[in-house]
Amino acid sequence: MDETLVLLAQETRSRTLWQLDGVTDEMARFAAPRLVNSILWHAGHALVVVEHLALAPATGRPAALPDGWDAKFGWDSRPAAVTDWPAAAVVAAALREQMQRLTEVLAALTPEQLARVVEPPRTLRYSIVHGLHDEAIHQGEMYLLRKMFKKRQEAAG
Repeated sequence: MDETLVLLAQETRSRTLWQLDGVTDEMARFAAPRLVNSILWHAGHALVVVEHLALAPATGRPAALPDGWDAKFGWDSRPAAVTDWPAAAVVAAALREQMQRLTEVLAALTPEQLARVVEPPRTLRYSIVHGLHDEAIHQGEMYLLRKMFKKRQEAAG
């Protein structure tokens, strides 16, 4: 078991969930002026990225995502065109469920499995770290959007 990867996954995901704590659906869907990505999009994107870069290659199974979530939250998504967003609580629950699966999968991986090349020249270990690093970057965007939403609310009186 690679305790560092498990710890990294737990730390990263707990901070993503912390960013969603107390977020209303209105706040979750807020996109700053001239931008299209919302807190909800960043959270859903973290789920999609970890599913594709960590879980699917680690298990050899297809990504386990709700119908339509790749289109809403994936790399080629068009958030401005989405009209049927899931509730923030639904995305948070999916992130928690995924964290359970991710922790179990990471705890079972051997050093040899982690060293396997999944996308030349990248190993499974690299792909997992890359996915978690991407999630951590999106946390910063979520934090900034929370601050911007709060400032907008304060200015509105």
